[in-house]
Amino acid sequence: MSEPTTKPATEPASTATAPQPAAAQNESGILPPQHWAQLAEEGHDDSSDFEDAGSSTASLSSSLLNYRTIQGRRYHSDQGNAQYWAANDDAQNEALDIIHHVITLLLDGKLHLAPLKDDIQKVLDVGTGTGTWLPRARRLALSYAQHGSSPGIWAIDFADEHPSVSVLGTDISSIQPGWIPPNLQFQIDDCTQEWTFPENTFDYVHIRWLFGSIVDWTALFKQAYRSLKPGGYIESHEPSVSFLSDDGTVNDKTAMGQFGKFFVEGGKKMGRSTTVLEDGIQRKGIEEAGFVDIHEVNLKTPVGGWPKDPKQREIGKFQQLAVLNDLEGTMLYMSHIIGWSRDELTVYMAQLRRELRSKDIHGYYWQKVVWARKPESA
Repeated sequence: MSEPTTKPATEPASTATAPQPAAAQNESGILPPQHWAQLAEEGHDDSSDFEDAGSSTASLSSSLLNYRTIQGRRYHSDQGNAQYWAANDDAQNEALDIIHHVITLLLDGKLHLAPLKDDIQKVLDVGTGTGTWLPRARRLALSYAQHGSSPGIWAIDFADEHPSVSVLGTDISSIQPGWIPPNLQFQIDDCTQEWTFPENTFDYVHIRWLFGSIVDWTALFKQAYRSLKPGGYIESHEPSVSFLSDDGTVNDKTAMGQFGKFFVEGGKKMGRSTTVLEDGIQRKGIEEAGFVDIHEVNLKTPVGGWPKDPKQREIGKFQQLAVLNDLEGTMLYMSHIIGWSRDELTVYMAQLRRELRSKDIHGYYWQKVVWARKPESA
């Protein structure tokens, strides 16, 4: 599929230019902490569409529950080869739930784009994340009680919508709830290690937002290929870490323009790419793993309530809420890796919050979904 072409308007649309390969960008380009300290003395407009938002199941293993504390925030245990950049405490988990809602809006309420058959039996959700969930009926009752919607999570929503399907969600953190649909099971598992599932087990493997945590993406997709039944589907959903704009309101001198550079540089130091989307890693790895009938779609995701289109404006408001909900839990680990102190990060984040709230800044970022099929003859 060809990348979108440029459209001069600032309104989100699938025809705007997708990010360029990371190799074409500067090596680092991160502005020093003193730059943000100086900006902090200036006055800015803090208007926002939202105010600041401030037990595992019996099947979960206890081997990965020794969580680490880094600069006062909780992170997954330091075991095996597992690495993930986000905190796994309540504040960050709430942000992830809102991101799930953003993605659901982007996909017009769909939980997947792969053309799954009605008679599928087993589904795997890799890196399942949180399990905060409200039943569909209760969500409708609480509509707009919490900024217009209630967040959900993919594995629980999928199990809820497909009661005859056995759904397994795996993650390196035990941050899922005990109250779940009876056809859903959670397991603590490191997807970067050899998978222990028998060959030809699953009808569908769903992988989302693992950027910055995978050393070898092709190896990951090969594991999925082995565990899928012939004719089964894989779906990979990854975002860019870089905020952009079509009108120059986001640039290398703005805090939003600098945001992605923390992740690019931190990912290099970790040996785990954060430019999965820009470098075409999803399609390349899926193809190398042996999948066929590969499809992809680019999703332009606005940040803030600036779009004129009502749907895009709703998406932008929730995306803004997700980022502002726990900016520290999103950035602290990467800033720590590249040598910033917590105080230096705090000053930078103050400017970033101002820009994220500003209706005069028309920021967005890209997400890419790639899905493909394991050949029936495999």
